[in-house]
Amino acid sequence: MSNEPPPPGPPPEDDPFRKRPQEPPQPPPGGAPPPPPPGGEGPYGGPYGGGPPGGGPYGGGPYGGGPYGGGPYGGTDPLGGMPPLADTGKRVLARIVDWLVIALPLGLIGIPFGVYSRVGDESGDLGDVWTSGGGGQWVFQLVSIAAYVAYDTLMVAKRNGQTLGKRMTGLRVAMLNDGSTPPTSAALTRALVLWLPTLICCACLWPLLLLVLILVDKPYRQGLHDKAARTVVVSAA
Repeated sequence: MSNEPPPPGPPPEDDPFRKRPQEPPQPPPGGAPPPPPPGGEGPYGGPYGGGPPGGGPYGGGPYGGGPYGGGPYGGTDPLGGMPPLADTGKRVLARIVDWLVIALPLGLIGIPFGVYSRVGDESGDLGDVWTSGGGGQWVFQLVSIAAYVAYDTLMVAKRNGQTLGKRMTGLRVAMLNDGSTPPTSAALTRALVLWLPTLICCACLWPLLLLVLILVDKPYRQGLHDKAARTVVVSAA
């Protein structure tokens, strides 16, 4: 093989690597439109007159097909190509970790607000901490709501769909349609549905209801917060 540099000037006409402008197809005699390319594909590689191959709008998700490569947007298996759905036990563990991450600092912050002043009262119970008319306790409740909602929203939207609990358990929150990290609007919707009922009125019943729905929902194991935000929890591996 010669090591001599190529001669200066434009490449020769018979150079196989030279780009040549593509000429538009000439219509057949009679003015009829040109036939579709072989295989029925359009000018961008998809079905003639449609988008790129792979099914679904714009070719579906990053794995081909509909959401994650299957589902109602062109696939036969709604879970085809999707990352593994999160194990329910890991989801529960991740939620407990996230709850503790916020609850422990709030427990210390609540002391100057007098949150625990009625706990030892014979006429009071834990519910009085939230329902009494003390201004400090109402302020603390609003602080708690803001803390839980902000934590979940920012971690999910800014940390690749992972709160600290989900990072520890190898899970992530993803948009159902394409597997991307949820935007701030979707993350906020998810956090509001998840935490507001829990912190305002249904501290025990709401988390239990979400867990039951995750267990029975098919095929994506979505709780109400996931359905509201159109998200799904999958393995991050």
